[in-house]
Amino acid sequence: MSIYELSATTLQGDTKDLNDYNGYVLLIVNTASKCGFTPQYEGLQELYESYHDKGLEVLGFPCDQFGNQEPGTSEDIAGFCQKNYGVTFQMFEKIEVKGPNAHPLFTYLTKEAKGFLTEEIKWNFTKFLVDQNGNVVKRYAPQTTPDKISKDIEKLLQ
Repeated sequence: MSIYELSATTLQGDTKDLNDYNGYVLLIVNTASKCGFTPQYEGLQELYESYHDKGLEVLGFPCDQFGNQEPGTSEDIAGFCQKNYGVTFQMFEKIEVKGPNAHPLFTYLTKEAKGFLTEEIKWNFTKFLVDQNGNVVKRYAPQTTPDKISKDIEKLLQ
């Protein structure tokens, strides 16, 4: 299986084939609007602005599985991200990232890059770096701020 065989629904309700990102470096993040890590949206947007022209795409996947920290609708999420953080990278509809109803993308990502002690995602703002060929290169804990990922992104973009 490949990441490029999957698809996801955007906040606007459109189906997006992940094959559209073939050839790009991807930073895939499960997000939430009411989390202690929510200010990381700012850093994710900065990464996107700094490296998008060089081949980076940031993909945000809201999730409400951790402490009910993403209770809103797609419209609420889009408005919050735009108003508070000026998010212009692609955001997708709210999904589950663990358990029996986990989105296939996150099932794939967690199998490819296991976390500390377990495969399962433990909290919001877990990040996955994927190379231009769809290989999961690295998994980052929620506490890892986006600025700490820039060197890994630069290596892949060279």
